[in-house]
Amino acid sequence: MEKPVIIRIVFIIAALVLLLKVAQLQLFDKTMRSRAQATAIEKQVQYPSRGLIYDRNGTLLVYNDAIYDLLVVYNKIDPQMDTTRFCQLLDITREQFVDNLKKPWGGQFSKNVPFVFLSKIQPQTWARFSEHLFDFPGFTPRLRSARGYAQNGAAHVLGYISEVNKDQISASDGVYESGDYIGTSGLERAYEPYLRGAKGVKYILKDNIGREVGPFEGGVRDSAAISGSDLISTLDINLQVYAEQLMANKVGAITAIEPNTGEILAMVSSPSYDPNLLTINQNRGAYYAALAQDSLKPLFDRTVLAQYPPGSIFKTVVGLIALQEGVTTPYRSIRCGGGFVNAPGDIRKCHGHPAPTNISIALQYSCNAYFFTLFKDLVNKYGFRDVENGLDNFYTYLSNFGFGQKLTSEIDYEATGFIPNSAYYDNVYKNSPWYATTIVSLGIGQGELSMTTLQMANLASILGNRGFYIQPHLLKQIRNQATLPNPDFDRKKLVRIDPIHFGPIIDGMAAVVTSGTARMAQVPGVEICGKTGTVQNPHGEDHSVFIAFAPRENPKIAIAVYVENAGGGGRTAAPVAGLLVERYLNDTISVQKKPLETQILNTDLIHKNARS
Repeated sequence: MEKPVIIRIVFIIAALVLLLKVAQLQLFDKTMRSRAQATAIEKQVQYPSRGLIYDRNGTLLVYNDAIYDLLVVYNKIDPQMDTTRFCQLLDITREQFVDNLKKPWGGQFSKNVPFVFLSKIQPQTWARFSEHLFDFPGFTPRLRSARGYAQNGAAHVLGYISEVNKDQISASDGVYESGDYIGTSGLERAYEPYLRGAKGVKYILKDNIGREVGPFEGGVRDSAAISGSDLISTLDINLQVYAEQLMANKVGAITAIEPNTGEILAMVSSPSYDPNLLTINQNRGAYYAALAQDSLKPLFDRTVLAQYPPGSIFKTVVGLIALQEGVTTPYRSIRCGGGFVNAPGDIRKCHGHPAPTNISIALQYSCNAYFFTLFKDLVNKYGFRDVENGLDNFYTYLSNFGFGQKLTSEIDYEATGFIPNSAYYDNVYKNSPWYATTIVSLGIGQGELSMTTLQMANLASILGNRGFYIQPHLLKQIRNQATLPNPDFDRKKLVRIDPIHFGPIIDGMAAVVTSGTARMAQVPGVEICGKTGTVQNPHGEDHSVFIAFAPRENPKIAIAVYVENAGGGGRTAAPVAGLLVERYLNDTISVQKKPLETQILNTDLIHKNARS
């Protein structure tokens, strides 16, 4: 017999043997058939615990709360189940039961595949129901991690989580699926890749009535969920909560930074809300709607979204640039006769104060005439008719300070504020020329200029550091990781001002607190350097603003306080900042400052301004 024929015969015999074995298993062996009918493999996703969030001192801020979803396979529901008892155990109505089972079959949903019947079941409800789960075939639990907040503070900073939408699922490359949660705002959003962890999977054999038989193939295909990484934030929660208490019944914002690191110690937007209202719960939609409709806009993060005119705190910047550009000297005296003659018939008023015989005294008493003059000199540096170059040179300095741009990489909705350049004014005054006199209001922080309180606090950091800042940030450490994800969190950014020019400006800021407009910000035993601002408000009471750093040498805190409709900067913003500096540096409020603390805590500007 030829060799090719032998090979064909061998292959035919082997094929017949395989066919007989398959027939024996599927047609004649009743054990295999009954096992196939009696069991099914169910893939169970194992959800990881989300990473926890702590403050800089190790105080827990955000933790995980157990929450349950109830899944169902439609074809496995017992038609004779006691639906009345089922609904009572879950505290739902008969109508909800029927509606939750109505699905567009054949598309996203299959009657043979589990889907979510009821989500966000609170632990106490689940504890009651779970004792009777065996009475309701087809229904299985899924444990999830929701968020809980240990403090009623820092709502905007910490953020919240929400269920993913279709766009997020499509863009995730399989990371997310329907029903998953994702960080929506704040730190939850900024560090979602670290906090979420990684899902695991478990394959379970179940019998034909849904009971677990055991792990599939002994569990060799299973994988464990990996918990998310814990975050150590830069916040000092004690300072944060105290700042929120001081801002109760007031509209505005506070930002405090550790100058030599850029670490944000506190970020307060007022009014705010209790973060526990927006945890994953069945009343969340109603709570969110109520917050969104509140006329005081508690969801609006004023620390990075409100763009305010800085007012007289901006005089520190004008002074520094004028010194650097050589258009003035520290000891230049400029006459102030109670106002500044900007142009014939245009007199800009100034309040009464001692003669500003040098730049430090001018800052101490916040002389408008002095800084109008410095600003005009800067804009006219290249000639009366070449204001474009003068303003654009000024603009580059401001950009170098971080104005007109986003400062942090962690808050994607951060506003940039606004600093105008020559192109802006060329567009505004298309049909007529403009001069330094046209835009002189910029010299005292008014006009078209706007900044966020984060930018104002960063200015205080630059002043305290004598010429540099580090990108403000909210992340101090990712636990078990040696480095931070952003190298800018450790990198100094220099401004184009020689360190020597900071001396006279800081002298003036120190005098503002000791004997100027911010005496109410004084702290016993601590030298604070600050600058007040009173921002004109055409719609009501002026806005109160104050920036400061302390102590004068090697400062530990830089702060900006902005209180809307609160009058002069020394009236409200300065004492608030002084109390916060004292609380942070001394961990307490001195006896002599207690009456001021009580006064600030009891000040209600919201209802006062509503009545006026």
